[in-house]
Amino acid sequence: MDRCVVLVDAGYLLGAAASLLAGEPARSRVTVDHTALIASLRERAEEETGLPLLRIYWFDAAPERRPLPEHRRLRVLPRVTVRLGALTRAEGRWVQKGVDAAMHAELSELARNRACADVVLVTGDGDLLPGMMSAKEHGVAVHLWALQAADGDFNQSEDLVGEADERRVLDREWITRSVSLREPAQVFPPAGPPPEIAKILAAPPAAPRPAAVEPAEPSTEPPSQPLKPVPTPKDLAGRTTAPPAAPVPAPAASANGPVLRWSSDRGYVDRPSEQPTAGDTLPTLAQLTTAEQRWADREEDITAIGGDPHEVGQVFARRWTDRIGEPPRLTVLWADYPRVPHRIDGELLRYAARFGLLAHKDDQIDEHDRYAIRAGFWKELAQRVPGGDRVVVDD
Repeated sequence: MDRCVVLVDAGYLLGAAASLLAGEPARSRVTVDHTALIASLRERAEEETGLPLLRIYWFDAAPERRPLPEHRRLRVLPRVTVRLGALTRAEGRWVQKGVDAAMHAELSELARNRACADVVLVTGDGDLLPGMMSAKEHGVAVHLWALQAADGDFNQSEDLVGEADERRVLDREWITRSVSLREPAQVFPPAGPPPEIAKILAAPPAAPRPAAVEPAEPSTEPPSQPLKPVPTPKDLAGRTTAPPAAPVPAPAASANGPVLRWSSDRGYVDRPSEQPTAGDTLPTLAQLTTAEQRWADREEDITAIGGDPHEVGQVFARRWTDRIGEPPRLTVLWADYPRVPHRIDGELLRYAARFGLLAHKDDQIDEHDRYAIRAGFWKELAQRVPGGDRVVVDD
């Protein structure tokens, strides 16, 4: 058949893109516009081969082979078929299993059935060499595409390069049309004392006041007592005191010396768990969402939401604000900013996990992503709830 087919190893393509843009192959460092990426692959394949596209096969891995939101978005695009391998833990890191075998089987089947005249392979793994040789024996022209390597060298198997009929390199300009570097969001001000306190701490120490030889007037105040040094726990452990004859009542302080009290650097906070804050009494998004809205939300998540952590937080806040119906009612949140109410925060992170933010991160959302999700949440609320512009500062 006079058609072309594109087989994409997503792990290679997106990992090489992350290396090129971020300096490391972590896919979480980049944001992908999958619709634009598929359109670019189709346009380039039809231009290179001179044939209409039959289909793009997207090979990737997922935990327990369950499709992630990005895979669900890809599956609904025209002329795209998603094939998933397994994503498993090995020696403390995530590795994909079955992707190369699936690509080999698909390539051999397409060539054997003469379903296409040209095949474009976007991969760098030498394990696909037997499949490439089999396709050539069936009269299929094999085009091998590489992504520009971060160090200027090749990032593909030498045997694979030597066996291909045609080879092209996708440069930085091409990949940045649909893949961008995920910039770290500056969510909260850096830890440290407020400016007024910092100014005081930075001031030079005052010069010691000279002692007066003879006071001008006799002082009527009682003489001050010398300060007692506060003992350390080690000092107290070395003391040997006789046990009291009678139980000492619990009042104020001990007559034998100072009493040590331990506290955090934030001081003592009296907030009993049985007395929730005003924000904790607000209804959750699930309580405000009907079955019809839940279906529409899932459709929007699959087809329109890109999965960027900041965007995910904004989408959640937008839906919550719209459905609570009374934006002024949410002004109680500003008293606890930047703390998100516990129930809402848990629901927010569970919603974010649907966008693949758990993948490749030891089964939990990365700290940077959690900050970005909450920053998007607060930014959207600040634009919708009265008084938010005075609390949430967008850096």
